[in-house]
Amino acid sequence: MRLCGDGTGARRAYHGEVASLRVVLAEDSALFREGVRALLDSHPAIADVREAASLPQVLELIGADAPDVVITDIRMPPNHRDEGIQLAAMLRDTHPSVGVVVLSQYADAELAVALMNAGSGGRGYLLKERVSDVEHLVAALFDVVAGGSAIDSEIIDELMGRDGRTASSPLERLTPRESEVLALIATGASNNAIAKTLVVTPRAVEKHINSIFAKLDLPVGDDTHRRVAAVLLHLSGGAGTMSA
Repeated sequence: MRLCGDGTGARRAYHGEVASLRVVLAEDSALFREGVRALLDSHPAIADVREAASLPQVLELIGADAPDVVITDIRMPPNHRDEGIQLAAMLRDTHPSVGVVVLSQYADAELAVALMNAGSGGRGYLLKERVSDVEHLVAALFDVVAGGSAIDSEIIDELMGRDGRTASSPLERLTPRESEVLALIATGASNNAIAKTLVVTPRAVEKHINSIFAKLDLPVGDDTHRRVAAVLLHLSGGAGTMSA
């Protein structure tokens, strides 16, 4: 599993047992929910875990007392579609300081794009098979709470359309200006906002972004998909296609 984003301050606090996290765990499978709850309860950095089995239940818990972070299944009642993604989007507006880590059985690129579309900060997408490693899971929670991101390596490989192997970081191909543009994209900035920040025209920003896509070997397709894939590679530090 790859932990992406800044989050170093949060991890330092966690390792020093200075900080404790309040967690809401949303999962409709009672067996899986109980297993994750037991792992979290066993860790000294976790202060409190509350449980929900549906989107309405988790919204009720958050409304009563907002946690530091929500761990949510990507699909749960009432419709078993993309409730975890919906929850992350709603909390971006109503509780922007609450981190969200979405759990899924599969590396679904489209859902990852949907999750990160409004910005990658404070969001995570992990495969359920990884959560048995409680240290990785808790580190991911702290990264997300600190405003960073936690992205499973298989998600990045899926988004990049690669087989999980690369000799060197494709980020090394970018010019300093392109790296600057990519870092601003990672904050969720629009092309117009980037243009204002860099004091260039929107057209110049568009040219930089197209060059970034080409240098990162991102498959031709939906620009939103490629934009998120580029951001995730940036957050991963460029090691994005190495499986762990």
